[in-house]
Amino acid sequence: MVTNTLPQVRLIPGAVSDLFAQASSSGKVTIADRYGLMAAVLEEELSDDERMSIDRILYALNRGRVQVVDEISCVGFGLKNLG
Repeated sequence: MVTNTLPQVRLIPGAVSDLFAQASSSGKVTIADRYGLMAAVLEEELSDDERMSIDRILYALNRGRVQVVDEISCVGFGLKNLG
């Protein structure tokens, strides 16, 4: 029996606030940022501040204040592979 296990992706502390600052200053959410947001949403132990930052990014996207771009970010989002 073959079991496919996906590697665990965990956020480095402060990654959500870094993403929020980067998206706010650049007005862009990159490919790396999107993966970071996905990992953050799947993270079970987010603080209230981190959840509020994610909500603010999503609100800015919805309002058109931040654009989704197909660029790879020069700045890493702060993900590490634990698997």
